[in-house]
Amino acid sequence: MAPRRMQAVVCHGPGDYRLQYVDTPEAGPGDVLVEVGACGVCASDVKCYHGAPSLWGGEKPYVKPPVIPGHEFIGTVVELGVGTEELGIRVGDKAIAEQIFPCRTCRFCRSGQYWMCERNYVFGFQGGVDDGGFAEYMKYPYGSIVHRVPNEIPDEHAVMIEPLSCAIHAVQRARIELGDVVAIAGMGPLGLCMLQVARMKNPGKLIALDTRDRRLDLAERLGADMVINVARENAVKTVKALTGGYGCDVYIEATGYPEAVPQGLEMLRKLGRMVVFGVFREPATVDWSIIGDRKELDIYGSHLGPYCYPLAIEYIRTGKVRVDRIVTHVFPLSEFRKAFEYSEKGLEGAIKVVLVPP
Repeated sequence: MAPRRMQAVVCHGPGDYRLQYVDTPEAGPGDVLVEVGACGVCASDVKCYHGAPSLWGGEKPYVKPPVIPGHEFIGTVVELGVGTEELGIRVGDKAIAEQIFPCRTCRFCRSGQYWMCERNYVFGFQGGVDDGGFAEYMKYPYGSIVHRVPNEIPDEHAVMIEPLSCAIHAVQRARIELGDVVAIAGMGPLGLCMLQVARMKNPGKLIALDTRDRRLDLAERLGADMVINVARENAVKTVKALTGGYGCDVYIEATGYPEAVPQGLEMLRKLGRMVVFGVFREPATVDWSIIGDRKELDIYGSHLGPYCYPLAIEYIRTGKVRVDRIVTHVFPLSEFRKAFEYSEKGLEGAIKVVLVPP
């Protein structure tokens, strides 16, 4: 049985995150209560911490404090509410809920496009509704999409199920064909997952772009045919030279930096395909005539990881995607500020940073 109070990191506003004791959530009808084993630190968590205008502002703010952040979680079931039998999980099982908690009633949910739910409650962003995993315990409310996770997957690796599901969806959106030249910008946790999933599509050439040599070295070990450090080399010129002046067939943006968007538009061949996944701190400004008049490009967005969790779980279990090489640092919950700094700055070669409750 869970204790009445627990430790949690609580967001009270930009820069105002506190480790404090709060009431442990209770499992009502249809709810699943888990003891959190680990929770990954996402780039969006760091951006929210700094109060990125595009995440905090607007008519419907992305973050509504006070809230417990953390959407890359894994937990062990400690209590099941009445009516959870259909979930197929038992007390003692490892379980994960998909990052979005859909309303089930809007036009998108009713048509099966639940990841675009109009309400858009994602765990760890909406206070009092869907607290996240930077805590000792967490509730998956009734209506959550819950999956059982094999016990053989370590908690520190299971936190990668969420980002890997997002990576799978992004690669699916890219419609990679045999022989395509594919460029992926950003070799953070998401980009390294996309790289490995894209490799399964048998592209003609898979190119990794980043500014950090250590990440590019890892990208090569994980399947990149070619790596380009964009801080030292003109990536557009290099890719065009490689392709007879045409450009790549597919460009996937996974950096979150505005500069990566015009880079992709210039790098793509005519009639090429671009997938934008990154969450940007500032708006990206581009010449829209490139998209239409000059190249007639297909531009796709990519949001969350719909219908991809079972695949992500299986790829991690079997080692088809090597998340063990991506998770680099584990910190206790009490050192969340240090974890954020390591994640943001890549200190000591940090790629995926994980928080573990006491």
